[in-house]
Amino acid sequence: MTFEDLRKQIAAGQIDTVLTCIVDMQGRLMGKRFHAEAFLEMAEDETHCCNYLLATDLEMATPDGYASTSWERGYGDYIMKPDLSTLRPVPWLDGTAMVLCDVRDHHTHGPVPHSPREILKAQVARCTALGFTAVMATELEFFLFEGTHDEIARSGFKLTPISNYNEDYSIFQTSKEEPVMRPIRNHLRAMGIPIEGSKGEAEAGQEELNVKYAEALATADHHTLAKHGIKEIAHQQGYAASFLPKWDKDRVGSAAHVHQSLWADGKNAFFDEAAPLGKSKLMDHYMAGLLKYAADYTYFMAPYINSYKRFAKGTFAPTQTVWSVDNRTAAFRLCGEGSKAVRVECRVPGSDMNPYLAQAAMLAAGLQGIEEKLELPGPFRGDAYAGDTEQHIPRTLQEARDALAASEMLRAALGEEVVTHYVRAADWEIEEFNRVVTDYEIARGFEKA
Repeated sequence: MTFEDLRKQIAAGQIDTVLTCIVDMQGRLMGKRFHAEAFLEMAEDETHCCNYLLATDLEMATPDGYASTSWERGYGDYIMKPDLSTLRPVPWLDGTAMVLCDVRDHHTHGPVPHSPREILKAQVARCTALGFTAVMATELEFFLFEGTHDEIARSGFKLTPISNYNEDYSIFQTSKEEPVMRPIRNHLRAMGIPIEGSKGEAEAGQEELNVKYAEALATADHHTLAKHGIKEIAHQQGYAASFLPKWDKDRVGSAAHVHQSLWADGKNAFFDEAAPLGKSKLMDHYMAGLLKYAADYTYFMAPYINSYKRFAKGTFAPTQTVWSVDNRTAAFRLCGEGSKAVRVECRVPGSDMNPYLAQAAMLAAGLQGIEEKLELPGPFRGDAYAGDTEQHIPRTLQEARDALAASEMLRAALGEEVVTHYVRAADWEIEEFNRVVTDYEIARGFEKA
């Protein structure tokens, strides 16, 4: 939607509300609802939000320890600067349009370094300076449960999936779910998100939505808007969509695999027709960077305690940081071998990832591999679950946090401020969890301890 489109629809009475949104640390949309006529008065200028929005947790708590904002500093304002290129309708909400905003410092009007969208923009710019365009695609996996989020919360989180058996690729079961999935596909497509399709995933009540590849920033925007839309549209139909990576210890988790390649002059620079598997030397260097620095950026793909419950043998979630050819047991899967669509799929990220942070961190690692001209080891063959435990993905948030804190590569690529900010976010998640007495502990030890 162009700004002129918006102006005309407002004049015609077709749009009366404009959502102005930033993306927070957790990858959620935060912002304001403007009366459409009021939005026209400020659209090319700015509005404001509290700067705690980039220093909270999932519960919107205000932890101490952040350099950017605190009670001592008074929690001032950020500027929300609308990016009018992201204007789009919100078809499932009557008379509503939406725009994404960049976050600016209230005093300097400069970018806020730890803003997720800004972090990805910086790595995209680095990519451009090397003569490449980063092309990405993300998969959205999630569960649908009976009842809305509010109803489920009032029940004490008694969870009943929308189906009762593994519906991977099932047409019959997913036909029963079309009252939810059909409006999701159609509304998101009408919003301007290039939805390709949906399918049942490998568990009862689990879905996957596929969005066409795009340049990295657009892909992150599409992912974020789709995730938000899925929750709202499911709610309208009386169901709850959850992107929690692991909701039951006996069921598989939800991922958000990221496909990636670098392009130059309109062509896939990862493709070399004469090379084995059709992958270029550039792709070798990039993938070698992903492997070498995998632990450094795991936090950005798995940011919570629950994220690490997903990494389990025999669940299609990886456990070893190895690459393989079209092998879903490996953390990195080479797809499209021998074709112009050759690319690497990272299978580590969970459905709870922030796509801006995950893509930025992977780009940083891949580009570092190119700059260092790292050599790619041979592909892993066989069952990666039975592989070398020394190559294990960090097993806990604490391990990932420590690797992030020690990463000289990410400090150089993302900046000291950014790494320190997100290390504090990891610390807070750990501190909060460690305070909790879980149902598991009570049931296990109440009588027997």
